[in-house]
Amino acid sequence: MSAKPKIAFYEFTSCEGCQLTVVDSLQLYPELLEAVDIVRFREAMSEMGDDYAIAFIEGSCSRPSDEAPIKAIREKAALVVALGACAHLGGINTIRNRHDLGEVRRFVYGDKAEWYDTYPARPISAVIKVDAAIPGCPIDRHEFVRTVKRLLQGRAPELPDHPLCVECKLKENVCLYLRGTTCLGPIVRAGCDAICPTYGDSCEGCRGLVPNPNIEHLKEVLTEHGLSVDQTLAKMTQFLTYQVMEMEAAGHGDPQPAH
Repeated sequence: MSAKPKIAFYEFTSCEGCQLTVVDSLQLYPELLEAVDIVRFREAMSEMGDDYAIAFIEGSCSRPSDEAPIKAIREKAALVVALGACAHLGGINTIRNRHDLGEVRRFVYGDKAEWYDTYPARPISAVIKVDAAIPGCPIDRHEFVRTVKRLLQGRAPELPDHPLCVECKLKENVCLYLRGTTCLGPIVRAGCDAICPTYGDSCEGCRGLVPNPNIEHLKEVLTEHGLSVDQTLAKMTQFLTYQVMEMEAAGHGDPQPAH
């Protein structure tokens, strides 16, 4: 009988791109396969074991029928990790939360709309307690490996608590604001090596907000560069709709970071 920690991967509403990144990670760090026993991983194996200590969940909870299996995973696993933006934040799936769900179903499924049950999409932490999260869309392969190593050592994973702008400065990137482009870098959690701004694309917030994001300062920066506040804040709905709507429901002026 193996003494290795047993690990399982589960997927709900997602593209499963984060699990494909895990496959890439295991190719780069094959020694991980010697340290753990993967008992369930649809992207890489056909076996489906139900005895595991650590469960990685990709995807958001978007149907009433998702709740029971998510809770069952929580009951079995000693540790549950939200894998990627959809599981961590609700992600792109939550964009539909601002629309009538009946209309959304009809738009997607046409005359078969009533075949598909749905409700407002939520992050996994809205259904069960999550012990750790690996943010991003998709996740960063190196961050995944670091997280697994810390979990195996009995240590809590650590996420950067500083904004993406720090990484842009370290890479000596020209600030996108100076190019007349909006960017969420000042309020979004670092850790992706500023990959999007480095290639000229603005940050869309897939890693979530930093603790206590300074939204007012972001507005000041926008004004200084003659850019629309609404133009940037609207970008928060791509990955952060769930958090923005929670803020609105609570009557706060600024969104709060997801826990």
